[in-house]
Amino acid sequence: MDQHTIRFRIRPDGRVEELVEGVRGPGCGPLTERIEARIGSVQQRRSTAEAFQPQASGQTEAWALDQVLTQPASHP
Repeated sequence: MDQHTIRFRIRPDGRVEELVEGVRGPGCGPLTERIEARIGSVQQRRSTAEAFQPQASGQTEAWALDQVLTQPASHP
Protein backbone atom coordinates (compact mmCIF):
# COMPACT_ATOMS: atom_id res chain seq x y z
CA MET A 1 0.00 0.00 0.00
CA ASP A 2 1.30 3.45 -0.91
CA GLN A 3 1.89 6.03 1.81
CA HIS A 4 -0.45 9.02 1.82
CA THR A 5 0.67 12.26 3.47
CA ILE A 6 -1.42 15.28 4.44
CA ARG A 7 0.63 18.39 5.21
CA PHE A 8 -0.73 21.53 6.87
CA ARG A 9 0.72 25.03 6.88
CA ILE A 10 -0.83 27.55 9.27
CA ARG A 11 -0.36 31.11 8.02
CA PRO A 12 0.07 34.14 10.34
CA ASP A 13 -3.39 35.37 9.28
CA GLY A 14 -4.99 32.10 10.47
CA ARG A 15 -5.45 30.49 7.06
CA VAL A 16 -4.56 26.82 6.87
CA GLU A 17 -3.09 25.31 3.70
CA GLU A 18 -3.52 21.58 3.22
CA LEU A 19 -1.51 19.50 0.75
CA VAL A 20 -2.24 15.83 0.08
CA GLU A 21 0.68 13.80 -1.31
CA GLY A 22 1.02 10.23 -2.53
CA VAL A 23 -2.53 9.92 -3.84
CA ARG A 24 -3.12 9.51 -7.57
CA GLY A 25 -6.35 9.90 -9.51
CA PRO A 26 -9.72 11.38 -8.52
CA GLY A 27 -11.53 11.24 -5.19
CA CYS A 28 -9.29 12.07 -2.20
CA GLY A 29 -12.17 13.97 -0.64
CA PRO A 30 -12.90 11.09 1.76
CA LEU A 31 -9.33 11.38 3.08
CA THR A 32 -9.74 15.03 4.04
CA GLU A 33 -13.45 15.80 4.45
CA ARG A 34 -13.62 15.19 8.22
CA ILE A 35 -10.48 17.25 8.82
CA GLU A 36 -11.80 20.09 6.65
CA ALA A 37 -15.11 20.10 8.52
CA ARG A 38 -13.25 20.65 11.81
CA ILE A 39 -10.75 23.21 10.48
CA GLY A 40 -13.15 25.46 8.57
CA SER A 41 -14.61 26.12 5.15
CA VAL A 42 -12.59 25.59 1.98
CA GLN A 43 -11.82 28.89 0.21
CA GLN A 44 -9.87 27.45 -2.68
CA ARG A 45 -9.09 23.99 -4.05
CA ARG A 46 -6.49 23.17 -6.73
CA SER A 47 -5.67 19.73 -8.05
CA THR A 48 -1.99 18.82 -8.12
CA ALA A 49 -0.27 16.87 -10.90
CA GLU A 50 -0.93 13.63 -8.97
CA ALA A 51 -4.67 14.15 -9.42
CA PHE A 52 -4.26 13.63 -13.16
CA GLN A 53 -2.10 10.49 -12.95
CA PRO A 54 -3.71 7.09 -13.43
CA GLN A 55 -4.46 5.09 -10.30
CA ALA A 56 -2.35 2.07 -9.46
CA SER A 57 -4.28 -1.17 -9.96
CA GLY A 58 -6.30 -2.03 -6.88
CA GLN A 59 -5.95 1.49 -5.48
CA THR A 60 -9.10 3.04 -4.12
CA GLU A 61 -10.26 6.29 -5.69
CA ALA A 62 -8.36 9.26 -4.33
CA TRP A 63 -7.15 12.64 -5.57
CA ALA A 64 -4.47 15.07 -4.59
CA LEU A 65 -5.27 18.64 -3.72
CA ASP A 66 -3.76 21.86 -2.56
CA GLN A 67 -6.27 24.03 -0.79
CA VAL A 68 -6.70 26.95 1.58
CA LEU A 69 -9.12 26.68 4.49
CA THR A 70 -10.52 29.49 6.58
CA GLN A 71 -10.13 29.52 10.32
CA PRO A 72 -13.10 27.78 11.98
CA ALA A 73 -15.64 29.41 14.21
CA SER A 74 -14.95 28.65 17.86
CA HIS A 75 -16.49 25.42 19.10
CA PRO A 76 -18.11 25.35 22.56
